[in-house]
Amino acid sequence: MRVIPSSELIINDDGSIFHLHLLPEQLADTVILVGDPGRVAMVSSFFDGIECNVSNREFNTVTGTYKGKRITVLSTGIGIGNIDISVTELDALANVDFKTRQAKETLRRLTLVRLGTSGAIQPDIKVGDFVYSRTSVGFDGLLNYYKGRNEVCDLEIEQAFMRHTGWNELLPKPYFIDSDKELWNLFKDSVVEGMTIAAPGFYAPQGRWVRLEPQDAKLNEKIESFDYNGRRITNFEMEGSALAGLAALMGHRATTICTIIAQRIALDACTDYKPFVRQMIQMALDKLATL
Repeated sequence: MRVIPSSELIINDDGSIFHLHLLPEQLADTVILVGDPGRVAMVSSFFDGIECNVSNREFNTVTGTYKGKRITVLSTGIGIGNIDISVTELDALANVDFKTRQAKETLRRLTLVRLGTSGAIQPDIKVGDFVYSRTSVGFDGLLNYYKGRNEVCDLEIEQAFMRHTGWNELLPKPYFIDSDKELWNLFKDSVVEGMTIAAPGFYAPQGRWVRLEPQDAKLNEKIESFDYNGRRITNFEMEGSALAGLAALMGHRATTICTIIAQRIALDACTDYKPFVRQMIQMALDKLATL
């Protein structure tokens, strides 16, 4: 069995993993991921009790219980690169023996649910709606670096999308990956079904034009008009595709749910969105407590 070199998996002197600073025993089987470090306190304020509170850089972690269910909430910061770090280190905490530096014989399956914010690109999706990313669309290219990418992605819709948009070969090849089916069944009565793009940036990669013009000023129009067997792309965010893809490759179950805080079609945004986010958190915790 392969021994993982210390350069590939860095373990701190106190036995915690490099970026997250977590010990294996501090990780629950159910993990809520949020981008904003401040949102960890919002989630954990619902907990019945707190077991540990760990912070390093943008990675804040609290493990506690909600209605008797042990849950970890972790902030990842913004962007796909931080999801690569977070999910890989969470998996290592669960499935690597830090003493032998080998994968464990019996692997632990984590439930990873990202609760984020997003902008809608279909006119019927309103500010305050909770969109469940039943399919995530990666504009980031991260999953293309991992072996097995094609086995977990939907290659037919990928090709249809690239044809429809006239995809620029200079951009990373997009990938389409479904969220966990069990989680969809758990949440489907409380959310809007979505196909969500995870972009590698907030401005031009999502079609925004401030001073620098996007390379294809019509790309968002092409995205909005894309239809695949009656399914459409609903919203933009910045992390969900890597979460869904890495989890699928590692054998975990994962999904992303986002509160809509901007309506890109109506050119409208809500800056006082915390009440909506609190409602999403309460709904998600109640659902996850039943698993």
